[in-house]
Order: sequence, then C-alpha cells, then structure tokens
Amino acid sequence: MPSAASGFIEASCAMQAADRGFADVLTMTFPAAQAMEERRLEAYQGFLRLIARAKDDGRLREDFTSQDLVVLLVANAGVVNFAGDAAPKTWRRFVALMIQSFKAPAHGPLPDPPKDDTLYQAMLRTSAAGLTTPPRGT
Repeated sequence: MPSAASGFIEASCAMQAADRGFADVLTMTFPAAQAMEERRLEAYQGFLRLIARAKDDGRLREDFTSQDLVVLLVANAGVVNFAGDAAPKTWRRFVALMIQSFKAPAHGPLPDPPKDDTLYQAMLRTSAAGLTTPPRGT
C-alpha cells in the first residue's frame, strides 16, 4: 500500500488512540452539525482519491472498498477502548496487521462489503443512542 494511504490510516487511528472523543467523530454521524458533516465528507472524498491512486499503482488489493475504512475505524476504536491505559499501543499492531492485509496482491477473495447506506444507518444508530467511548482511565 502506498505511504499516502497507509499514512492516512495510521494518522486517523493514532488520533483515535490519542483522543477518544475523536474516535466518536470518525465513527458516528451528526446530521444536525452541518459543518462537521462537511469536513468529514471532505476527508472521506480525499481518502477515496487515495484508494483510487493506490489501486492504480497496483499496491492496494482491488477489492478494498471505502467501507473497509469505516469498518477499520470502528474496529480500531474498539481496540483502543479494550486496551485502555493497560496496553495503550495495542492499536498500532492491529492497524499494521490491517494495512498489511490490504496490500496487493490479494491472497484470496473477501466477502462482500456492507453497503454504504447500512453503514450510515449504523452510524446514525450509534449517534442516536449516545454511545460514546469512555474517557481514559475509567
């Protein structure tokens, strides 16, 4: 995977680990906060361009989708919450494993990704339920 795409993933996951509130921003949607939604959409569009470039370069598996990034961010938030202050760098290994699994050539087919609308509904559900990550040390 090109350094731009892996760098984006690593930076996003590092921000999740450093600021649990940021993890919520990445994995939930806030329809009433138009400015926040616009910024998130801009970042998402930028990542789509990184995906396209990485695939064009032949370094990212062809079946990688933007939905895979959403699932990665949600999973990383779970790893950060699970490890907490007891093992605060656990996310780094998880993210490295994921980045390596995204590299081309693929070593086998993947199941179909979730549809955009179903991921969006999950983000809305999480936002509506007020599910947030606990602060560090709790």
